[in-house]
Amino acid sequence: MTTTVRLRHIAQVNPGTPAFDRLNSDGELTFLPMEAVWPDHRLNISQRRVKTAVTTGYTRFQDRDVLVPKITPTFEAGRAVLIEGLLGGLGAGTTELHVLRAGADVDPRFLLYVVNTHSFLKLGQAEMYGVAGQQRVPDDFLRNFPVHLPSMQEQQRIVTFLDDQTAKIDRYVELHRALRKKLHEKQQGVTEALLLHGRIITDVAGSTQTHLPFPSSFPVGRLKNVAARIDVGIAEAATHAYSPTGTPLVRAMNIRPNRLDLNDLLHIEPWFANRNRSKYVQAGDILTVRTGQAAGVSAVVPQEMHHSQTFTQLITTPQHGVSAEYFCQFLNSRVGREYFELVSWGSAQPNISVPLLANTPVPLPAPGMQKLIASQVKANMESVSSLDNKISRACILAAERRQALITAAVTGQFDVSTASGRNVTDGVSV
Repeated sequence: MTTTVRLRHIAQVNPGTPAFDRLNSDGELTFLPMEAVWPDHRLNISQRRVKTAVTTGYTRFQDRDVLVPKITPTFEAGRAVLIEGLLGGLGAGTTELHVLRAGADVDPRFLLYVVNTHSFLKLGQAEMYGVAGQQRVPDDFLRNFPVHLPSMQEQQRIVTFLDDQTAKIDRYVELHRALRKKLHEKQQGVTEALLLHGRIITDVAGSTQTHLPFPSSFPVGRLKNVAARIDVGIAEAATHAYSPTGTPLVRAMNIRPNRLDLNDLLHIEPWFANRNRSKYVQAGDILTVRTGQAAGVSAVVPQEMHHSQTFTQLITTPQHGVSAEYFCQFLNSRVGREYFELVSWGSAQPNISVPLLANTPVPLPAPGMQKLIASQVKANMESVSSLDNKISRACILAAERRQALITAAVTGQFDVSTASGRNVTDGVSV
């Protein structure tokens, strides 16, 4: 027999935890910051705190509770967990968690699947309140959420079925993520072999070598040896000169490895652009992020951005005949990124100055070889990007199928006994 009940009738929502009150003040318990709350093996319950450190300002829970993140975007990501294995059976953690404690009529494992259904996540997202980026799901949503509740025996059958099927999907996704990682490692090795040596280096087994020494097989010089100009973009705040149209203004957020993202470009008034004519960039210039975690990331200015300007970023104009693509690819390579991490200055965030960029050591193959290598590196990157997109798409489809399967089983859309043995990843392979 199946009934529909409000969640508050089968589980306590954000209940008290008497066992916490009985714990000695110097007693230890598990501590969960939000970054430790992940489903499956990614859940990290290794951190500890003493009771006095978490008496106020933290959420309390115990073994067999279901923890549901309340804040965006963690809630929408489906990061709810059934918590077990806590030190002494008790835990405390971030206030951004709702706690569900199953009653006698619901299996905690079934309750975990309930809060991973499509309807729960979508309706909860619609009920969020607060300012953008800090929106939260109210506990009233959880209390009033309608649950399709079968008998305890049927709940356990559903849980057994979903445990088996979701494990298969999770393994499928894990294998694809491992493939993606190997793919990028191989791309990195091939790219560095080309940039540093002009050829793909293989070991005896024929696999691509991924850790290549610097200096390279080419002569080594400084970036200033191939640059006609190295400068910094507009340094002053130009908010008063912004306009819907006018001269495009490139910011750090527009600079991605080896390409410019032309979405969300700002524009400045012609009078302000003309006042900063020396900061114009031209097609073929290299733009490098000057500060922040992306410091050193570089892109070549495409033809459609000729006579644009850039805001505080570094500008390198290569000499005639020099391949901007080759040196941009080198700056974005593992060798280039590690160099910038080593030499950038600033305690709060990395910074790269004009002299630092000018003195960056670079391989110096002949111009003709530069163009050939740049073309091969680009072809390699495009090939890997195509495969990467297919793998990503397969993982997305698998995740969608996982959620659809959970939703259908929990809401009684099919009998799990007749569905066992089906291939849950059909149609999502690459």
